Order: sequence, then C-alpha cells, then structure tokens
Amino acid sequence: MRIGELAARSGVTAKTIRFWEAKGLLPGPARTRAGYRDYDSDTLERLDFIRHAQTAGLTLAEIRQVLEISDTGQAVCGHVTDLIHQHLTDVDQRINELEETRSLLNRLAERAADQDPADCDGYCAILRPQRSTDAAAIEP
Repeated sequence: MRIGELAARSGVTAKTIRFWEAKGLLPGPARTRAGYRDYDSDTLERLDFIRHAQTAGLTLAEIRQVLEISDTGQAVCGHVTDLIHQHLTDVDQRINELEETRSLLNRLAERAADQDPADCDGYCAILRPQRSTDAAAIEP
C-alpha cells in the first residue's frame, strides 16, 4: 500500500511515517516501479505499536531499541518491563517535584494576598525570602 493509504488506515500522518522511517523505527519499504513507497500490512501493526509505546511515555530511541530487539526474534518483554519501571520512577519523582512546587506557590499566593502593593519596592517582596522562620518554608 502507498503511504497515503497507510496513513489513512493507521491514523498516522504521511509526514510522521516518513520521519519514523528516517529515524529507523520503520524499515525502508519496497518501492514501486515508479519509485513510490510500497508498504506491507505488517507496517500497520508496527505503527500501532509505536503509537502505543509513545503513549506509555517511551522515547523514540527506546522504541527503536525495542523494535531492534524484536526484529532479531528475541523476546522484548523483559526490556519493556525495565523501561516501564524506569518511566514510572521518573513520573513519581516528577509528581513529587510538582507537589512541592504547588505547596510553594500556595504559600506565595497567601503572601501575595497579604501584600500591600504600596510596600512593594525593588524586587517583589512576595518572592523575596522571608527572614523569619518562614524563610526555610518558602525556599525550594
């Protein structure tokens, strides 16, 4: 099938298909006598896998690794499991960082509500560290 049909059937744009092909995620397709790309039906399954792997947070480099392992006929589930656990750890760490940021912003919002704009001189007093016991509470 030509790239337009593949794009329509897979839900992936032709531009993305060409990009993934250039990045090594898709093998180079056969060519018609006129030079058009001619993809086989296995490419649909591969595109579906790539899209789902991206949704799970895998990078294109990680997806390429998984596909390379799979293309050799080796089982990839152990490798994928390791990648998933690493991404899960990264997400948990990012969530913790975001929760700390939310807490800081809430404290700053409270400070902003109490701030008299007439007292604001130089750098914004809302963001300036407090010299009292509150200082440690607002610094990241």
